Amino acid sequence: MAPFHEIYEENVWRVYGFIAYRVGSREDAEDLTSQTFERALRAWHRYDERRAPPGAWLIAIARNLVIDHFRAAPARGAHAPLHDAPDSVLPSSAGPEHDLGIAPELAAALTRLGDREREIVALRFGADLTGQQIADLTGMTLANAQQILSRTLRRLRAELEGERAGLEHGAEGSHHEQQRAGAELPGHQQP
Repeated sequence: MAPFHEIYEENVWRVYGFIAYRVGSREDAEDLTSQTFERALRAWHRYDERRAPPGAWLIAIARNLVIDHFRAAPARGAHAPLHDAPDSVLPSSAGPEHDLGIAPELAAALTRLGDREREIVALRFGADLTGQQIADLTGMTLANAQQILSRTLRRLRAELEGERAGLEHGAEGSHHEQQRAGAELPGHQQP
């Protein structure tokens, strides 16, 4: 079995990626990644590589921490309505999607997914797990995990393409409206 520091080096970004997809905050992702490796180090003497490879074991620990994080969110006031907060306490910088390297449109689309779909996407693209590894970790069949991932990716693609088309149409419509408005101005000729 490899020493723990090698397991850490091989898996730290995979664990961070999974957590970042799930929590959407750089600070929370860093904290939960750290907690994952702290728990793993404390349990290292009990780890059995015959039961699961180190990466899958670490993702299972991270997954449990993410679940605990969301369960504790109401107690932390994480879901308090922002519209009630005064502007002075709201952040003035870009949101966490910029810190995580996720495009704002994708981050917004991910938040509209259900928990199960978001977890499958996070396991596949954040943790870089295979379909079989996702199935093993979640207790699903391989076919079910692949179906959920496929359906979710189609939904995300359609949503993101719809947003882009809406933006392009909005810009095009605005251009036509400007041309029509310009034609109505006295002394203005259409190009």
